[in-house]
Amino acid sequence: MHRRSILRAGLLACTLAAPLAHAQPPGSWPDKPVKLVLPYPPGGNVDGAARIISEQLQQRLGQPFVVDNRPGAGGLIAGEAVAKAEPDGYTFFMGANGPVLFSPLIFKRNVYDWKKDFVPVSSVSFTPLLLQVHPKVRFRTLGELLEAAKVKGNDVIMASPGAGTTNHLVSEYLQRESGARWTTAHYKGNAPATTDLLGGQVQFNFDQLSVALPFVQAGRTRVLAVTSPQRLPQLPDVPTLAESGFPRFSAETFTGLLAPKGTSPQIVQRLSATLQQILADKAVQERFRALGSEARASTPQQFTQYLTQEDQRWTPIIQQAQITAD
Repeated sequence: MHRRSILRAGLLACTLAAPLAHAQPPGSWPDKPVKLVLPYPPGGNVDGAARIISEQLQQRLGQPFVVDNRPGAGGLIAGEAVAKAEPDGYTFFMGANGPVLFSPLIFKRNVYDWKKDFVPVSSVSFTPLLLQVHPKVRFRTLGELLEAAKVKGNDVIMASPGAGTTNHLVSEYLQRESGARWTTAHYKGNAPATTDLLGGQVQFNFDQLSVALPFVQAGRTRVLAVTSPQRLPQLPDVPTLAESGFPRFSAETFTGLLAPKGTSPQIVQRLSATLQQILADKAVQERFRALGSEARASTPQQFTQYLTQEDQRWTPIIQQAQITAD
């Protein structure tokens, strides 16, 4: 009888200890490699940002932070994988605007909801966009482009890298705010959209500073406005959209880290605090600047607030414009 009591007590202790073992003791984290799952292939802003911080995180936290590229379905493949991962602090989503906020809506697949399935950890970087035109078009200012686009039957065409991308949403937002209307030509990615802009098949596009700046500097495109809140040091003579008559209009693409729901708050806080240290480093900031981005960390609470504001701002645009991936 005594032996059975001891056995029951041992089983009860194991049962009670199981959740504690599952929830990694924060002081021992990380004690093995950590995965950063990306919604895009190698190359581009998100991948570049992930490789900068993964290297720095490994140096500061003593374990490899492995970049795991899982492109496809507008980021849903990567996002779903992380949403369903064990919340043990060893899998994180390195996301951006579309995959985090809009892809489930645009692709009509409710495989995750960032508000329910993720814990925001920290923003990493922000990249403004440029409104650029082919150098031979007649528009010299944003006002001239918008006036032409208000004429019924106009031939103004905007190149989009895909439905629901930030590039596309900024275009839809500007049409709504200005009353202008143009034809949107959707491409399968940024490369073919840029090729047609450079070739003069379309009149303009919105593109990230990191991608567009070399073409601007080479005289292959001309910039009419930037979407950042302030003028850019790389283009000090180019006005912002706010200066061009749209005072509430600014837009940037972001990268940031999110954890599966249920991840220990201590792990989330430690990772966020480490990223804040990393992204405050001048050398790291310069590496992001070379990518055309601004390194900018945030607390979990600040990042959650930012995502909420972006969600509330852009989701109505998607719904009103009936944007889908079809």
